[in-house]
Amino acid sequence: MKMSIRAKPAALVALLAIVCAGVPSRAPSADAGPIKVALLAPTSGSAAAAGHDMVAGWELYWKGRGGKVAGRTVQTTVYDTASNATHALDQARHAVEQDGAQIIVGPYLANEGLAVAPYAVQHRIPMFLPTVSADDLSQRQASAFVIKVAGWTSSLTTHVAGEWAYEQGYRKVVTLANSYAVGYEMAGGFSHTFTLKGGKIVDQIWAPLGTADYTPYISKVQAAAPDAVFVEMVGADAVHFLQQWSQLGLKNKIPLIANETTTDQSNIRSIAPEITEGITSFGHFAEGRDAPATRAFVDMYGKAEGVLPSYMATGFYTAAGWIAQAIEAVHGNTADAGTFLRAVREIKLKDSPLGPMTLDQYGAPIENVYVRKVVATTGDAAKYAKTWNVVTKTYPHVSQFWTWKPADFLKQPVYSPSYQGYTK
Repeated sequence: MKMSIRAKPAALVALLAIVCAGVPSRAPSADAGPIKVALLAPTSGSAAAAGHDMVAGWELYWKGRGGKVAGRTVQTTVYDTASNATHALDQARHAVEQDGAQIIVGPYLANEGLAVAPYAVQHRIPMFLPTVSADDLSQRQASAFVIKVAGWTSSLTTHVAGEWAYEQGYRKVVTLANSYAVGYEMAGGFSHTFTLKGGKIVDQIWAPLGTADYTPYISKVQAAAPDAVFVEMVGADAVHFLQQWSQLGLKNKIPLIANETTTDQSNIRSIAPEITEGITSFGHFAEGRDAPATRAFVDMYGKAEGVLPSYMATGFYTAAGWIAQAIEAVHGNTADAGTFLRAVREIKLKDSPLGPMTLDQYGAPIENVYVRKVVATTGDAAKYAKTWNVVTKTYPHVSQFWTWKPADFLKQPVYSPSYQGYTK
């Protein structure tokens, strides 16, 4: 049976039922040797810091298990995507067609994930996305073979942020985001709920990935004179933006409402505390969350790596544990893709370093969204970083569809520069 990644929502439930009933796979039988995992990560390029953390989190989990589960060795090969979508697809092809990879985990950037996912579906290779958050990979383009294990959906966190911003009294907001899928989706999620509440988006500004000079964009923000700014940045872009925002004297003049990646630990660990302290952001992970599962992981990662974990490290560590549970559930037989994928989907985490998580029928997590604030570290965490994100409020069990019914939400286009959820 041919399966399209562009399954219509009404047909997706039936598709999942067919796949989870058992689909032939190219993977070898359970007694045929190691489980070969292709870990796609940007270990070079603009997102190299994120790539390092992805690999570190994944390897930390398997090191604790001796690299085995259900009597089988998990053999992981890291493929550098170079922070480039075309190269990510080339690496996936190499992993599957030349090296015999049976499972793909990663990559990092949304454009990389959108490039690789159709290939994984075509070749019926389970693909797990702990960090790629592109909305449509678990919405209009959902596939039985692509699951956001221990991951998230871009607009899930910012639907919350838009309503929160209005409740704080902000009425005029500028959005500033990277000009690619995640930027569009996060700005769209914020703008949609903010304007539904009655707020006004006075300008939307898009900056290309890899921008080093944010002065022209910040000048446009100033000219719009907003009550607050919603900002989404990833990797080195976030570092450049935050430094220049502070240098231009705007840190204490115009409130920032940041997405998760802007103040992720992978970025703020390299920035002076006075630049980031006090910034509010929204995410599905907070390294300063006061919960046993998070504290234990933060301590373990700190001892292993000498720094506090980013959401990428945490996602890959949690995903490794999630996948290991599924492998155990099928007694090591990952050759039957349907049975294995069903086991993955049935796992429910009562708690994890990220918090409690389950999957919806589209392969996206239902999870906590945290309102976070950058503050000085305390206790043992101070050994590894000067600042971290602590939780000021938790929105539990948040769906990628927020308060909409899935069928109603999916009638809308995916968020893009031309559709931001409101009438301009």
